[in-house]
This record gives sequence, C-alpha cells and structure tokens, in this order.
Amino acid sequence: MSDQKLIVFLKAPRPGTVKTRLAAALGAAEACVAYRHLVETLLRQLASLEDVELRFTPDGAGSEIKPWAQPTWRLTGQGDGDLGSRLDRAFRQAFGEGAKRVAVVGSDCPEVRTTDIEAAWRALLSHDVAIGPAIDGGYWLIGLRRPHPELFEHVRWSTNHVMQDTLERCRAAGLGTCLLRELADVDTEEDWRRFLAKA
Repeated sequence: MSDQKLIVFLKAPRPGTVKTRLAAALGAAEACVAYRHLVETLLRQLASLEDVELRFTPDGAGSEIKPWAQPTWRLTGQGDGDLGSRLDRAFRQAFGEGAKRVAVVGSDCPEVRTTDIEAAWRALLSHDVAIGPAIDGGYWLIGLRRPHPELFEHVRWSTNHVMQDTLERCRAAGLGTCLLRELADVDTEEDWRRFLAKA
C-alpha cells in the first residue's frame, strides 16, 4: 500500500435510491441509468490510480459494485450512520492501515480527473486539509493527513451549507486548508442536461 489513498463513496445502482432529485424530473429508472453513467464516467477517468477503495452503501451491495472496480482496487462497505459518521470511519480505517494522505470523493462530480486527485496529494504535503469546492455549496473532495472527526460533526449534509460548515470547523480547529478548483455536481435535471451537452 502506498502512503496516499483515494476512497470513492458510491451507492448501489438501484432505482429509487440514487439521484432522487433527478428522479423527481426523469423518473427513478432513468435517474438510475444517469447515475450509472456518472459513476462510470468518473471511474474511467480515475482508472490509472492503483490504491483506490470503492466504499459503498448498503453494505451488502458488493456484487453490484464489483463490475466498476479495477483489478487493484478494493471494495468496502460504508457501514452505519449519517454521512459524517461514514466519512470519519473511512478516514480512520485508511490511516489505521498506514496511509499518510487520504482523499474521499463522491460520485456526483463527473469532471474529477486524476490531476485533481494528484493536486490534493500535493496540497496535503503542506496543508492539513484539502477541499474541492462544488458550485452548489458542497464539496467534491475532502483530503486529510490525519483523522479529524470534528470536521464531520454538526454539518448540514445535503444542503448548500456543507462547505461553509466544514470551513468553519477547519478554522475552529486551527487547520491549514487548501482549496482545489471549483467543480459542478450533477444533481438536478438542469445539471444533467448541461453534463450531456458537454459530453
């Protein structure tokens, strides 16, 4: 295992459980097709990275996630709890296994490239936290060089306050933070149409 690790948070591609905002416009089945496309786009762009963990929910969905994995990648369930608890657990386990710089990305931002992950690794050589801000007020990446559970507590998840809440916690903890480039998530029908127009 290298000293840097990427973890990708994923959901099993099941209609009705993924892309619920998009499903309100397209229907659950079409939103699930869109989700698969977004995940496959992202993972294809990250395929050259070796030490990647696909961390999925629900925990019994490994067989549904496995087709997306490269041969050197690992599959792990996210476990219980809210998003903050699951993020903290992922970081703790990665550091416990010997990683020195760990980044987590979700599956909402198909623009992420290996160069973005490499930028996070570089940032973590001189900063405690690397964050990739999303246009909607969330983040597409968070990277750490040691566990910081306080960054995942009392965050207003799934709102446009996630980035603001996280930066406030970084400041309160005195952590040096580096912001990466701002990217767009794909959550709504408008986002989806914009993504398709660019593809």
